[in-house]
Amino acid sequence: MKAALLYKNEKKLRIEDVPVPEINDDEVLIKVKAAGICHTELHFIDNVLNAGKYPIIPGHEVAGIVYKKGKNVKSLDLNDKVLLYYYRGCGKCDFCINGQENLCTNPEMEYGFINDGGFSEYIKARETDLVKLNDDIDIYSIAPIACSISTGIHALNMAKPELNDRVLVYGVGGVGFGLIQLNKLRGCRVFSASRNDKKLDIAKKLGSDYNINTYNENIVNKVKSMGGVDIIYDLVGSNETIKNDIEMLNKAGKLVLIGYDGSNVNINPLDLIINEIKIISCVGNTRYELEEAVRLFNENRIKIVIDRFDELKNINNDLEIIRNGQAMGRIVIKFD
Repeated sequence: MKAALLYKNEKKLRIEDVPVPEINDDEVLIKVKAAGICHTELHFIDNVLNAGKYPIIPGHEVAGIVYKKGKNVKSLDLNDKVLLYYYRGCGKCDFCINGQENLCTNPEMEYGFINDGGFSEYIKARETDLVKLNDDIDIYSIAPIACSISTGIHALNMAKPELNDRVLVYGVGGVGFGLIQLNKLRGCRVFSASRNDKKLDIAKKLGSDYNINTYNENIVNKVKSMGGVDIIYDLVGSNETIKNDIEMLNKAGKLVLIGYDGSNVNINPLDLIINEIKIISCVGNTRYELEEAVRLFNENRIKIVIDRFDELKNINNDLEIIRNGQAMGRIVIKFD
């Protein structure tokens, strides 16, 4: 089968022929139909994050159909449409027991992170790693929900916004577009910030109340002149944006850190203490939150913004488009 592999310290993925995975009696072989490209892939390429093995097949936003199954698999049938939940916890630690498998201290699997992911024609998984989808669902468009929307739901659950809260989505894109919609569903007033007017146009269509182009405007002055905000979802995670966050937050505000650029941050704790600003860090999502994302998608209450569909052979070009901030939504690799 064709797959895209990341080798240690290489800046591009290699497209290679690799064996189709063999499954045991408890596993399912998925024929991948679509895999979204997340900015996290660039963190592995840039050595901001280290993969669990090299070479590794990245890709953690994966949708496909059941192609083959082991004899012990009971909940899925051949040709069922499924979405991959990319964490598999140990099931024994306190985090797993409490439904926080994304924080498992000894995870068995993290597809695309420590084990092979979905930038391949086939991927194997346990049935418990999969969420069954409705037969009529668009299998290609739903793939990014496995991370982008689900991560947004996790951030929302951590932040706990209330009716009429003023929230800023700082750095709109895949996760940011989801956060705009999710916070509007909670009755919040949403500010969106980006250097790209096209992304801000999309943000407006998704319900954003106030849009700020950070290339043309001083975001701190603009937000403060409008009364500040109660919650900031920082999807950039740079020294500059986090320092700006602290200035823009109202007293008792919440700073939700989702994105990161790998740099160190220099802040004065006094600015946090005297204003009782809370810093909340978010990583990934739980299986329950993935299921919630699918439910919202099925009910047409959330939209997934797709920039384009592309072929696996073009994945390195797609990654550069993402790196340069030119993707107006998720780029999705289609396998047919």
